[in-house]
Amino acid sequence: MAPTKSAFEQDTEGSGTLNKESRPKRERGARHLLAAASYSAAGCSRLCKETAFRHEAVAAGLVLAAHVLIGSDIGTLVVAAMLILATFAVEALNTAVEAVVDDLSPDWSEAAKHAKDLGSFAVLCLLLCNAAWLGFAVHAAFSGTG
Repeated sequence: MAPTKSAFEQDTEGSGTLNKESRPKRERGARHLLAAASYSAAGCSRLCKETAFRHEAVAAGLVLAAHVLIGSDIGTLVVAAMLILATFAVEALNTAVEAVVDDLSPDWSEAAKHAKDLGSFAVLCLLLCNAAWLGFAVHAAFSGTG
């Protein structure tokens, strides 16, 4: 049985892009905004299937709860929320890289490993930023500098 071909492999022109029949219809105006929102919702739904993202979402809730418990000011909470959203965004990009790498390189390859490792490192960097910001907030709350 032959392996299933990706949309890129099925491209009859060999250009590495999807052919016109497989592309979604281009929307304009308000329909474009609705289509973009539906693509974002689909991406969020896909991301929620990732174990790593679910762990990060639980950690995000705990981090925000910790900020509230220590009495972080609104500015500190806003920065924490932005760091959490940045982490979610980078996790989404990491998941996208992994999906594309798995589709285009089903066998093990050094390049695929590097791409996945770099995506993982990017997520780790933001997780460390979140931890550092929480550490700063805790220090400020208990040292009287916040």
